[in-house]
Amino acid sequence: METRELNRSDAEAYFELRLEALLTNPDAFITTYEQEKQKPNPIETTAERLESKDTRTFGLFSGEKLTGVVTLVRETHPKFRHKASIVAMYITPEVRRTGGAMLLLEELIQHARAVEVEVLHLSVVTENTPARELYRKLGFQCWGVEKQAIKLPTGYLDEEHYELFL
Repeated sequence: METRELNRSDAEAYFELRLEALLTNPDAFITTYEQEKQKPNPIETTAERLESKDTRTFGLFSGEKLTGVVTLVRETHPKFRHKASIVAMYITPEVRRTGGAMLLLEELIQHARAVEVEVLHLSVVTENTPARELYRKLGFQCWGVEKQAIKLPTGYLDEEHYELFL
């Protein structure tokens, strides 16, 4: 497995993996499959997002196949520029628990340090025990729980908020 930053040429593979993520783990994302699928020109929109100045998306590859992604979103306000958020983390079920998620996050953290980010934030639903364990292994600390953070037709999900000082 290898990791690298994604670019415009990865837009179609990224979009397809994102649709898979929204179908496979819908509770882990705010966006729904239906919302993502209805976007006009989704490949071009995705390509533009992959070229954004303050957002970096990293991919995990098993051979030539994109099997995982994670995005770093840097704050744009000068007083918050030292902070960034980790969003849209997804690993395909067939490569989970093989160390790929750790590789992907280590790549992101290395990049964050290189561009002088000082603190990383992320949120994860409390039911996602494997993700919570992974973040803790990497040194993230939980600083709070938001009750009923996400409302679904079937009920609510709580989220834990994590930070990592670099």
